[in-house]
Amino acid sequence: MFSSTKFMTSMLSLIVALMFSCGNTTVQNQEASADTDKNANFSGDTELATFAGGCFWCVEAPFEGIDGVITVISGYAGGKEKNPTYGEVSGGKTSHKEAVQITFDPEVISYSELVDIFWQTYDPTDVGGSFYDRGSQYESAIFFHDAAQKKVADESKKLLDKSGKFEKPIATPLVKYTNFYPAEEYHQDYYKKSSVEYYAYRNGSGRDKFIKDHWPELSDKEYTAPSQSELKKTLTSLQYDVTQEDATEHSFQNEYNGNHEDGIYVDIISGAPLFSSKDKYESGSGWPSFTKPIDARVLEKPTDNDLGMLRVEVRSKFGKSHLGHVFYDGPEPTSLRYCMNSAAMKFIPKKDMEASGYGDYLWLVN
Repeated sequence: MFSSTKFMTSMLSLIVALMFSCGNTTVQNQEASADTDKNANFSGDTELATFAGGCFWCVEAPFEGIDGVITVISGYAGGKEKNPTYGEVSGGKTSHKEAVQITFDPEVISYSELVDIFWQTYDPTDVGGSFYDRGSQYESAIFFHDAAQKKVADESKKLLDKSGKFEKPIATPLVKYTNFYPAEEYHQDYYKKSSVEYYAYRNGSGRDKFIKDHWPELSDKEYTAPSQSELKKTLTSLQYDVTQEDATEHSFQNEYNGNHEDGIYVDIISGAPLFSSKDKYESGSGWPSFTKPIDARVLEKPTDNDLGMLRVEVRSKFGKSHLGHVFYDGPEPTSLRYCMNSAAMKFIPKKDMEASGYGDYLWLVN
């Protein structure tokens, strides 16, 4: 029989293991909980991100449907006039810019991830407007809400400027946030309400071509998941249990926990890029940990109620597979710890990235 001291010690060890685990503490078959809520809010606290990138319809849509993003509102920001109208702003009669304001849960997605996505929605080198929409009302801007956001945006901008992805320097300024006015209701979710006009506008303005020319495609057409029968042939039993049965490998006894080589980690099922070695850090948990993904749009983050505790699971959107969990106890600037299973990923060393088809991501590793 356990003494009370030994019992309390055992219970404390179990609690600590659960807090720092990616999932279950051993490899075992376990179905995902059916009780999921994509926008679960753990702390009740939310944060705001405000971006301007030309036509607000085209900046709003890319952020819709991302786990952790609660609302995306089209509107007008940064000007002196109160309660501006679309006619006034679009006609250049105010000092406002067309913008979007995002309410997000920082325990599920970080401001840094939102900034990374924002860069890919427009031409950040355009001065004097955006594509064929000209005038200050269509100029880009990142409206930072506090010093932390300013630092994240500034570092991200400098990194992108050095990447060589663009022939011209990044023109998007960082502007202290002052105000935001929601646009008229008919502008909200315009890509759904008037999809034909919306996609015609994107294509006709040159926005889609610019994005395609400068950013790699992220879609299930590019990153296709094999059939279950094929996976059973190609994956090891551990890889199959982790990715398909939501199991968790042993801590400290996995392939990439102690890996310090430069490169990227990709989804072992679909090949989609997941994490850069630049964002990997030693968390002490025993599993490979990252502060943020390469692109949050390749992930799904349902809540997980296994083991009697509410956590955010991380799944591959294209591979439809279990990767690990994300916790809100990581280092700045994101405060997130993406705790991943090595068995769910494949590491591509920097020296092999170009030959393996991941050359577009070298700038994130350098």
